[in-house]
Amino acid sequence: MRPEDIREFTRRQPFEPYRIHITGGQTYDIYHPDQVIVLRSRLIVGVAGENDVPDRVEHLALIHVVRVEELHSERAIGQQN
Repeated sequence: MRPEDIREFTRRQPFEPYRIHITGGQTYDIYHPDQVIVLRSRLIVGVAGENDVPDRVEHLALIHVVRVEELHSERAIGQQN
Protein backbone atom coordinates (compact mmCIF):
# COMPACT_ATOMS: atom_id res chain seq x y z
CA MET A 1 0.00 0.00 0.00
CA ARG A 2 1.20 3.53 -0.70
CA PRO A 3 1.78 6.02 2.12
CA GLU A 4 -0.64 8.42 0.40
CA ASP A 5 -3.43 5.88 0.82
CA ILE A 6 -2.98 5.80 4.61
CA ARG A 7 -2.56 9.59 4.79
CA GLU A 8 -5.89 10.00 3.02
CA PHE A 9 -7.65 8.08 5.81
CA THR A 10 -5.71 9.93 8.51
CA ARG A 11 -6.40 13.43 7.19
CA ARG A 12 -10.13 13.12 6.57
CA GLN A 13 -12.22 15.90 8.03
CA PRO A 14 -13.99 15.05 10.17
CA PHE A 15 -11.75 12.16 11.15
CA GLU A 16 -13.32 8.71 10.83
CA PRO A 17 -11.79 5.75 12.70
CA TYR A 18 -10.36 3.01 10.51
CA ARG A 19 -8.78 -0.43 10.74
CA ILE A 20 -5.47 -1.47 9.17
CA HIS A 21 -5.20 -5.13 8.11
CA ILE A 22 -1.72 -6.59 7.65
CA THR A 23 -0.40 -9.90 6.36
CA GLY A 24 -0.71 -12.60 8.97
CA GLY A 25 -4.21 -11.43 9.91
CA GLN A 26 -3.34 -8.79 12.54
CA THR A 27 -5.38 -5.60 12.68
CA TYR A 28 -4.79 -2.17 14.17
CA ASP A 29 -7.70 0.15 14.98
CA ILE A 30 -6.96 3.84 14.54
CA TYR A 31 -9.28 6.07 16.59
CA HIS A 32 -7.32 9.34 16.38
CA PRO A 33 -5.13 10.85 13.64
CA ASP A 34 -2.23 11.24 16.08
CA GLN A 35 -2.20 7.49 16.66
CA VAL A 36 -0.32 6.80 13.41
CA ILE A 37 2.77 8.29 11.77
CA VAL A 38 3.06 7.64 8.06
CA LEU A 39 6.58 7.32 6.66
CA ARG A 40 7.72 6.49 3.12
CA SER A 41 7.88 2.72 3.62
CA ARG A 42 6.38 2.07 7.05
CA LEU A 43 3.85 3.11 9.67
CA ILE A 44 4.39 3.76 13.33
CA VAL A 45 1.17 2.91 15.17
CA GLY A 46 0.42 3.74 18.80
CA VAL A 47 -1.19 0.72 20.44
CA ALA A 48 -3.62 1.63 23.21
CA GLY A 49 -3.19 0.58 26.78
CA GLU A 50 -5.42 1.71 29.62
CA ASN A 51 -7.75 4.66 29.01
CA ASP A 52 -6.99 4.53 25.28
CA VAL A 53 -3.58 6.16 25.80
CA PRO A 54 -0.95 4.38 23.70
CA ASP A 55 1.59 2.57 25.86
CA ARG A 56 3.69 1.13 23.04
CA VAL A 57 4.23 1.45 19.32
CA GLU A 58 4.32 -1.02 16.46
CA HIS A 59 6.42 -0.47 13.34
CA LEU A 60 4.63 -1.84 10.26
CA ALA A 61 6.13 -2.12 6.80
CA LEU A 62 3.68 -0.69 4.26
CA ILE A 63 4.34 -3.67 2.02
CA HIS A 64 2.51 -5.78 4.64
CA VAL A 65 -0.63 -3.62 4.73
CA VAL A 66 -3.30 -5.66 2.97
CA ARG A 67 -6.24 -3.26 3.26
CA VAL A 68 -7.76 -0.42 5.23
CA GLU A 69 -11.42 -0.21 6.19
CA GLU A 70 -13.59 2.37 7.91
CA LEU A 71 -14.83 1.47 11.38
CA HIS A 72 -18.50 1.89 12.14
CA SER A 73 -18.43 0.49 15.65
CA GLU A 74 -20.29 1.74 18.73
CA ARG A 75 -16.98 3.02 20.05
CA ALA A 76 -16.42 5.12 16.91
CA ILE A 77 -19.96 6.46 17.10
CA GLY A 78 -19.52 7.25 20.81
CA GLN A 79 -16.41 9.33 20.14
CA GLN A 80 -18.34 11.62 17.82
CA ASN A 81 -20.71 12.72 20.60
